[in-house]
Formats: sequence, structure tokens, C-alpha cells
Amino acid sequence: MKPAPFAYARAATLEEAFGLLAEHGDDARILAGGQSLMATLNMRLSAPEILIDINGIDGLAGITDDGDSLRIGAMTRHADVEESDLVAMHAPMISMAMQHIAHPAIRNRGTVGGSIAFADPAAELPACAVALGATMTIAGTDGERTVAAEDFFHGLYETAVGPGEILTAITIPKISGNWKSGFLELARRHGDYAIIGLCAHAEIDGGTFGDARLVFFGAGDRPVSATQTAPLLKGKTWSGDLADRIAEALKEELDPPEDLNADGPMRRHLAGVLVRRTLGPMAGQGE
Repeated sequence: MKPAPFAYARAATLEEAFGLLAEHGDDARILAGGQSLMATLNMRLSAPEILIDINGIDGLAGITDDGDSLRIGAMTRHADVEESDLVAMHAPMISMAMQHIAHPAIRNRGTVGGSIAFADPAAELPACAVALGATMTIAGTDGERTVAAEDFFHGLYETAVGPGEILTAITIPKISGNWKSGFLELARRHGDYAIIGLCAHAEIDGGTFGDARLVFFGAGDRPVSATQTAPLLKGKTWSGDLADRIAEALKEELDPPEDLNADGPMRRHLAGVLVRRTLGPMAGQGE
């Protein structure tokens, strides 16, 4: 199937993009990497009157060291993040996730901001952003505003980006102290969307857990933070009994959807599998 007819405009500045968004309203779509948008256009799940291409706008791509944090421009390609030494050093979870995002051809064109703004609940980067306590920079005609990642995702393909606004950057606190990150997903084939995945970020001192965040993707209509289960780790060392307790708690806390890949009980079981395979190695032990 081919897309419905649409107009095309290549914005040279953010101001020009804002003007086009104001002119066309809900009939416009932003074109970044286009790796998700093109598919929805071809299947006629999306039929905008105009695509606004922001690839020519300076300053929207790149990875910068801001002292205590990394700033990743929304137009930064997945491949550039995957190859970044800064990201590998200061936000290792992101580096772990990158190799699971589709395939190299997609990562060469797809953008970090596009993935996050699309807000697919089975995508890796939205969950990483929540687990790492990232903040999103959103620009509009009234200037910039920042939104915490945990408040950014409002539901299935819904975010805090309002009419006439554009996501311009993601700021990620650098990993520090005793914090460690883990990432794992289960998919039918490498590169497919995950059946379920886990982003784990925790303080671990001498094998003992402190504060922890367990954020799942493919488990709801947005990244799902297991806020009731994660505190069970605090003050504990990893063991089979603790793994069993965490897995049982997740069965009570998570309410994942059913689809052609898996039903809810299967996803709850796999959440426990991911916890065992992720937290044990993070604590310096096996599963």
C-alpha cells in the first residue's frame, strides 16, 4: 500500500517549523528519521496533509557533556549514540539498549527524539529515559520547557509534547557513585519489538542494594515503573529467595497487555525471568 497524497516542507529553523505547525495544526506531522512515520504512512494509519522535515535545522543533533549530565539532541541518529564513547562511559544503559533497536539500516536513519516522541510502549529508549531520570526539552513559540521522563509519557503514543511544539533534546544524568545499570529484553527475533524488556538502575554497594528503579517496556501503554516492587531490594543482597520474592511481587504489580506475541500471565512470568537475568549480574553474581 502507498501513502495518501501529502505536501512536503523542509524547515530551515525551528521558528519556520513552528510557523508551519501553527498554519496546519493537526494536519501536519514532523519528519525526523521517519523510520516509524513512513510505515504508518504506507499503511495509511496516518494521513497528514503535510510533512514538516526538520533534518535541516542546525543544533538539533549531537551529544554534549554538560558536567553532571549528557545532552543528546533529538535529531541524533541511533548509530551515533551507539558509537559514542561519552554515552558508553556515562550512560551505559543507553549503549546496552542501542544494539537491540531494530537493525543497522534503521539505526542509521532513526533518531533518539523520534523514538521517544513516538512513544511506542514496546520501544527501548522511553523506558531507558524513565529509569535514568532523564528530562526532555520541548520547544515552542513561547520558548523552552523541560519535563521529567516519568511525566512525559501519557499513554499509547501520547506524550507531553503539545500542539505546535517539538522535542529538541534529552538530558541524562551521568551514572555516578555506586549506581549500576542493566538492560535486557526478550523478543522473538533480534531487532523485533520486545515481548517485554527491563531497564534496571540501582545503587549497589558491596553486593547490597540501595535505591533502585525497575522500568519495564512492553508491559503497558507506556514505560511501567515497578514502584511497589523495587523498594523490596533496598538493604538486601542478591539471592535466590530475593529473586523469587521480586518475581512474585511483579506478578501482583504488573498488568501487561495481551496480543499475538504473549498474554498477560506470560509477560508477568517473563518479567521475573528478566529480573533474575539482570539483577544477579549487576550485583556481581549469576542469575
